[in-house]
Amino acid sequence: MMQPSDFDTRRQIVLVVDDSPESLSMVATAIEEAGMTVLVARDGQTALDLVKRLQPDAILMDAVMPGLDGFETCARLKSGPGMIAAPVIFMTGLSSSEHILKGLEVGGVDYVTKPVNPDELIARLSIHLTNARLIESARNALDAGGRPVMAVTPDGSLIWSSPEARKLLDQHPDILDAHSHLTDVKICEWIAGLVKTPLSEAAPFRLGTNDNQHVISPLGIHPDREILLSIEKLTNADPKKHLMAAFSLTAREAEILIWLSRGKTNRDIGDILSISARTVNKHLEQIFQKLGVDNRTSAAVITDRICRQGNNPT
Repeated sequence: MMQPSDFDTRRQIVLVVDDSPESLSMVATAIEEAGMTVLVARDGQTALDLVKRLQPDAILMDAVMPGLDGFETCARLKSGPGMIAAPVIFMTGLSSSEHILKGLEVGGVDYVTKPVNPDELIARLSIHLTNARLIESARNALDAGGRPVMAVTPDGSLIWSSPEARKLLDQHPDILDAHSHLTDVKICEWIAGLVKTPLSEAAPFRLGTNDNQHVISPLGIHPDREILLSIEKLTNADPKKHLMAAFSLTAREAEILIWLSRGKTNRDIGDILSISARTVNKHLEQIFQKLGVDNRTSAAVITDRICRQGNNPT
């Protein structure tokens, strides 16, 4: 049996969910011998109730249980405002690819087949506990550095978020459904477009209205198509003044640039400012030259960055 000194288990709490008393006892004993604290639940609902009171560092989940099975229990733990970060490892006698994929789809990170091999179980558990600690440290570091960050899938499902990013998202109650999927059609379209556009040319997305506005910007795309985004709050600072100061723009040029960054066409801008679309185009030629860009998308990206810097002075 692997000993506690073989890996770092300081203050690690593992929740074991299994309806079989024999399996539950064997797994709990192995975990305790490895130096970790064990919580036990014999059904899915009890597990959900326990997690509300004390979030464990990892969860071992039996896939097949009467009532609320392991798959549904995991899905509930990994969705909604109270979603947990703890890795879920399935324990199952179901070894078909269909069931393995189902476990991963509902938020599981790994699985072990029954009858469980204690050494294999502890080895897998140690790896996921270590990874979870590293991820949590990275997220907290991003927050401490003033960079609230989250990760989403191309179809708009929230994978994870740093604590501060979650606070900002919670200021928009209707932005996520019960399964942590972004519900706004426009932001979902914007996210889907990120995988088809170079990030250097991707304009940020403005979320909210009036005095509760945030800007979401792409940071990168992981090879497994996990999209990393930052989210920042906008204040009531005057963006026109920042643009005029940054690029020696006239007041009219700054106005045109702001409307361009909001997705307006030349005709739309002309109607808003009571000038012709041709005049707007002439102004844009001068604006592009001052910004050092040659297209609308690049101009929009630079505009948003300058405005955010003005709204978040250092």
